[in-house]
Amino acid sequence: MSEIPKIDLEEERKEILRRYRGLLRVCHRSKSRNDRARIRKAFEVAAKAHSDMRRKSGEPYIYHPLAVAKIAAEEIGLDTTSIVCALLHDTVEDTYITLEDIQNLFGKRERVIIDGLTKIGGLSDVNSTSSDQAENFRKMLLTLSDDVRVILVKLADRLHNMRTLDHMKREKQLKIASETLFMYAPLAHRLGLYNIKTELEDLSLKHKDSEVYEEIVSKLQKTQAIRTRFINQFTLPIKRALDKAGVKYEIKSRTKSIFSIWNKIVKKGVPFEEIYDVFAIRIILNSPPDLEKSDCWRVYSIVTDFYQPSPERLRDWISIPKSSGYESLHTTVMSPSGKWVEVQIRSERMDELAENGYAAHWKYKDAPETPENKLDKWLQQVR
Repeated sequence: MSEIPKIDLEEERKEILRRYRGLLRVCHRSKSRNDRARIRKAFEVAAKAHSDMRRKSGEPYIYHPLAVAKIAAEEIGLDTTSIVCALLHDTVEDTYITLEDIQNLFGKRERVIIDGLTKIGGLSDVNSTSSDQAENFRKMLLTLSDDVRVILVKLADRLHNMRTLDHMKREKQLKIASETLFMYAPLAHRLGLYNIKTELEDLSLKHKDSEVYEEIVSKLQKTQAIRTRFINQFTLPIKRALDKAGVKYEIKSRTKSIFSIWNKIVKKGVPFEEIYDVFAIRIILNSPPDLEKSDCWRVYSIVTDFYQPSPERLRDWISIPKSSGYESLHTTVMSPSGKWVEVQIRSERMDELAENGYAAHWKYKDAPETPENKLDKWLQQVR
């Protein structure tokens, strides 16, 4: 019989504290002494409640709530209440703690959010695969607007589960990956959380069809040097013209996500080699708010001085932003080698909104409002 590895409890305790401090470092919106005290209290309650529990990987269970809280703070930019709820999100479902305890210890708002998270958790485990069940779940998530933070913390929870899915049984991996693709990735997309949506999709594909996933990763790596050379040549005349015009800018290239490349291969029935938009060029302008639009169009005209645009592929989301708040000007132009290239033009503010959706909305809204007001207003916009 193989020997069960001995657990060094003292080392684990130190690691838990290290992770807790790591969480505090990224809680940029929880600066006050009161905020820190609430987070510490939630951490202590969760650590005690989960103290005898372990994850499938054998690690202490508390690593999971700490990771979820860190995603909520760092990657979604949520407030203290959300971080507290992320730390406590599994306590009512999995331990002796009740909703009354949550309300007495933390407050009514926290109770509402934890209750919502517990309900979603219960739904998730129903073993029915019927599309009705999934559709109900989807509707329920979208209407669970007692507090949108329920959904945002749930997305953080799902993202961490997807990142640590390797330790699950194969059938569970498939179930969770399918559910993620069907429900959570579109939800992240609706909320403008582009980075999270992309990672959820890529991880789902990785677990559903690892061969396809690895093949695309390998092809992207093999063609990286060619892409870099092409991008450098393509952007050179644009850079010179922008410098001459005195425009403050940054040029990045963004490779399409693995999932969206796979999607194109399947939908269009073409091999990887024939996908023309494996990457896009992004020109990010340092513009004051009142000049953003005119600056974007000015840069558009510089780009199209060098390269022939395709009129039917112009997307103007700066005049009419998408419902998620996404703003950007997209054009597809012909390179000298006869290759179509997508160029995205946007300001730094638009770029941050596009990348971090929810988190960035806080930064750019009017300062005097309370976080709750901003949250409601923003949710109205999304709806």
